Amino acid sequence: MNKDRHGPDGDQELIVNYDQLTKVMRTLALEAGDVIMEIYNSDDFDVQTKSDASPVTAADAAADALISAGLREAFPDVPLVTEEQAESHDTQADTFLIVDPLDGTKEFIKRRGDFTVNIAYVESGVPVRGVVYAPARKRLFYTSAMGNAVEETGPFDKETAGETTPIKVREAENSALLVVASKSHRDEATDDYIGKYKVADMKSAGSSLKFCLVATGEADLYPRLGRTMEWDTAAGHAVLNGAGGKVVRFDDHTPLAYGKEGYANPFFIAFAPDVELKDA
Repeated sequence: MNKDRHGPDGDQELIVNYDQLTKVMRTLALEAGDVIMEIYNSDDFDVQTKSDASPVTAADAAADALISAGLREAFPDVPLVTEEQAESHDTQADTFLIVDPLDGTKEFIKRRGDFTVNIAYVESGVPVRGVVYAPARKRLFYTSAMGNAVEETGPFDKETAGETTPIKVREAENSALLVVASKSHRDEATDDYIGKYKVADMKSAGSSLKFCLVATGEADLYPRLGRTMEWDTAAGHAVLNGAGGKVVRFDDHTPLAYGKEGYANPFFIAFAPDVELKDA
């Protein structure tokens, strides 16, 4: 059920019931995961190229159709932005739902497993609720109705949440940091920046799982010096927020905001608060 309220300037602000939001996003992520895995486990699937030269598969389209229909039915008054529907990219709002139905398509195509379903709710430019589901890894992360981040352990029931464990960022040791970086988009600039830190362990991961590894304390720092869009990051950002972490712009270390024109992100850093950030 949607609600509304009036802001200080008298304009109507849209809000949602967080209990309903959490339930709907979780269920849709699991349902989309089933659709994706059916295609992933098939003998072959068609890969096409979008106008921006990025790959897309039938799994992207099928998951997007399922999630979009579910969100529009549950929250008809909330603007919806989704990667696979170009017309939605013209939406101008600072409170909206945002979806990447299959983040990590390159990982999906290579059958490496590090792909996720991402659904998030952005309120006043901040991703406040989100779900990240990695169906091949059987890992499910989301924000509770109260905004705290949890990981649910399977097997997963689509209608009823199972046992959850609260997740929280690690107390980082700046003399021995745990760093995670992109598996498919690693470059020299990223390596040069990571080289500014004292690193005890370095790992690679695909898709929005990198945010979740920081959220669970499996990593302390995730720098991204490459192109991303808001639908790539919003859900993971929400989970990390709920675990006590932060995401800031790479250039000036101000908070990464959402609802930008075109939904393109600047370079950014996701991290546990104890990390002493280095300048660009």
